[in-house]
Amino acid sequence: MTRVIDSHTGGEPTRVIIEGGPDLGNGPLSQRARLLEDNYLEFCRAVLCEPRGYDGMVGALIVAPINEQCVTGVIFFNTSKNLGMCGHATLGLLVTLYHLGQISFGVYKIETPVGIVSAQLHDSNSASVINVESYRYKKNISLQVEKFGKVTGDIAWGGNWFFLVQNSLISVQTQNIGKLVNFTSAIRRALELQKITAPNGEPIDHVELYGKPNNKKAHSKNFVLCSSGDYDRSPCGTGCSAKLACLAEDGLWPENKEWVQESIIGSLYSTRYKWGSGHHIIPTITGSAFITSEATLKFNLLDPYRNGISF
Repeated sequence: MTRVIDSHTGGEPTRVIIEGGPDLGNGPLSQRARLLEDNYLEFCRAVLCEPRGYDGMVGALIVAPINEQCVTGVIFFNTSKNLGMCGHATLGLLVTLYHLGQISFGVYKIETPVGIVSAQLHDSNSASVINVESYRYKKNISLQVEKFGKVTGDIAWGGNWFFLVQNSLISVQTQNIGKLVNFTSAIRRALELQKITAPNGEPIDHVELYGKPNNKKAHSKNFVLCSSGDYDRSPCGTGCSAKLACLAEDGLWPENKEWVQESIIGSLYSTRYKWGSGHHIIPTITGSAFITSEATLKFNLLDPYRNGISF
């Protein structure tokens, strides 16, 4: 039996596992995250894939933290792998913990596999997360993309690795979602084929495009292809962090000034940053999350798709 609470942040779903997850021991969170991906990927897919979920859903497995100052530890994952950090899911996690009566309004520390993040619950549906230090790794990297030609972008870290393209060949608009998925998938394949990676050979598994916003409050509109192969419905917290790191290093956006990011479906994040160490920044992401359901997942041994439908 696995108990979950579902929420969405800016339209992007989070499924928090509150009971019935695998026993990963009590080692460092990075070690437990690796154990989850290596030994329990079937569980992750069963929880998130159809017929119980879909590729756009992100899981958040609550675990005991190592650091006693943290209210909880959490391991984020999607249908294909772990996520080092996830902004929208952290906001969803805070709202879920409040829904469970485990926290009240205020500031909390949360332990993730890539470090401790601070987060503040403002009210029952809005929160902010101070993300891990973010930075640009390489600027103006060009690659040849099959059927699309030359594409240039930046490689940056915001808790996940991103290839950020400022001038998208396809307009970043909702009616183009299918085309944008094809375009960003082709970019990711080109990165793999041309062996363009993050440090230590880590794959760049998120691709982010930017365009003009529809909402007058926003500064840009984005489209994010996640490592699962689906797109982010929210403005993407780790993607916003990577974007702010590029803007900051180029001197295009000042410290502590609000940057409003619009998602492909029109939801908004309010973001800002402070300088960290070196050329790194410390981003803050603010958004809204809402509980959508509570459920007990059943895994009938007679069900041929009890472990999810995945390809």
